[in-house]
Amino acid sequence: MTETSLEPETGILGIIKRHYGNTHLRRTPEQIEREKTLGWGPLKFTYNRWLMFPAAFIFQAICGSLYAWSVFNDPIDKELFGLGPDGKPAKHRAPVTFYLAVGFFGLSAAINGPWLERVGPRKAALVGTFLFFLGNMIASIGIHFKIIALIYVGYGVIGGAGLGLCYISPVSALQKWFPDRRGVAAGFAVCGFGAGSIALAKVPDPLSASVGLTNTFIILGCCYFAIMFLCCLIFRVPPPGFTVNGMDIYRNKVAENGDAEAGKPNTVIDPATTMTLTDSIFSREYRLIYIMFFGNSIAGLVFLSRLSNIIQDIFGKDKATASTVVSINGGFNLAGRLFFSTISDRVGRKNCYIVMLVSQVTILASLPTLMQTQNYPAFLALIWILTSCYGGGFGCIPAFLCDMFGPTNIGALHGIILTAWSVAGVGGGLLFTAIYDNLLENKYTVKDSWIYSKNLYWILSVATVGFFFVIFVRTSIRDRLLPAAPGEFARIRLFGRLFRVGSFGFEAVSKDAEESEWNHYVDSRSSPATLQEVHVPHEKHGDKAELEEVK
Repeated sequence: MTETSLEPETGILGIIKRHYGNTHLRRTPEQIEREKTLGWGPLKFTYNRWLMFPAAFIFQAICGSLYAWSVFNDPIDKELFGLGPDGKPAKHRAPVTFYLAVGFFGLSAAINGPWLERVGPRKAALVGTFLFFLGNMIASIGIHFKIIALIYVGYGVIGGAGLGLCYISPVSALQKWFPDRRGVAAGFAVCGFGAGSIALAKVPDPLSASVGLTNTFIILGCCYFAIMFLCCLIFRVPPPGFTVNGMDIYRNKVAENGDAEAGKPNTVIDPATTMTLTDSIFSREYRLIYIMFFGNSIAGLVFLSRLSNIIQDIFGKDKATASTVVSINGGFNLAGRLFFSTISDRVGRKNCYIVMLVSQVTILASLPTLMQTQNYPAFLALIWILTSCYGGGFGCIPAFLCDMFGPTNIGALHGIILTAWSVAGVGGGLLFTAIYDNLLENKYTVKDSWIYSKNLYWILSVATVGFFFVIFVRTSIRDRLLPAAPGEFARIRLFGRLFRVGSFGFEAVSKDAEESEWNHYVDSRSSPATLQEVHVPHEKHGDKAELEEVK
């Protein structure tokens, strides 16, 4: 092994490397023992992993109130700026709060992911809960004193940062407790986020009519804090040596004596169990998944946010009908999160993304024609499928990342990949609005389908790029570890057959040739001279982790 300098790097780069270089959770034996139970006194009972499901769902549902921000836009603008001659708010400044919240949501998740893994989901969720509570309180002060900047800083910056940390905390914990049902666990958790956006959107209007807008933020903030705090008490990670259904948190098979069935001669360990966080972040596969997720989320964030306007302006339906369609659309968002994440445990995450992106590309290419021909039933059917695929992307991504890079990296990697969602929501929303407004200034009206169709073309291009990149994600151990052939720069597996792309062109590898290459690679790895593979990190004595060589 090569000798490396032990002197730590200094400066900002050194801080960043240290922050992202360590995701090890350190716990004392006393901590581990306490976390095996829940409650106090006569209410104390043995902890059950299934408690995580309802806790995560409720916690995420409150986080989903972010999606209901639009119900506050007009009331806040009226409260702060009064009404104009047309009876509408004189200024439209409140929507900026949502864009800030989305941006800081992704930024916070990306920055705080490694810290979450080091301190555990409970502490991270508690900090996020407090920040979200503080954001609501500052926003209420801004409304009371009519200072829009306080609303931006409170709910947009501080509240958004808190929600980003809250979002990834239960997802990280669930992936460790359910190695046997990663897809279901991820889908159920993020499903709560979508459910909250539907249920909690109905609360602010009657509440503000009764107690006023300022008190609405105070009441909601306090209620959210109390419920989220109780959920935080349930969040934790499994104890050392945790196994379920014959596997550990890394999905390594566990023998009856409790040892992972790894390290045997001619056995190559899944790279997901040994990759560090920094290696994962800069890996080829993670970059491909990031672009794939960006392409999967762009249509749902940008085009579907205008669904109510399209139903009313293009198809001539009334506001009540549009509201009903949007509510049903939210249901398909939830259904997609559950459906695709659940079946991904059976058919694979990559296959699910291929199906979702192919569906999205096909639908986006068809929508301009449907809007132009006023085919309302077909439009609704395709929109609801599109929304299901958008939701499915969020349901599958935690499990996909956990499969590829291991459960100790999931919090950080999930947080970073959410910046793709932030960029798609903020950047895509601004681009859509700029094109939309420009067309309206050039003699088009809201009744012209072209103001939406023109935007659909660039959205379609982004989704197509996402589909193209997911094809080249290497998910199997063979695809990821098999040494590259001379001149090879990419590989793809279609219908079980390996294909190489390189300076030699596009080459199909026969089954016999692939098997021969793989056996040669495994033999070289198991020889004494090259046996340097590291074993899965295990927590020992409650606060130490060691890397064991394969024997």
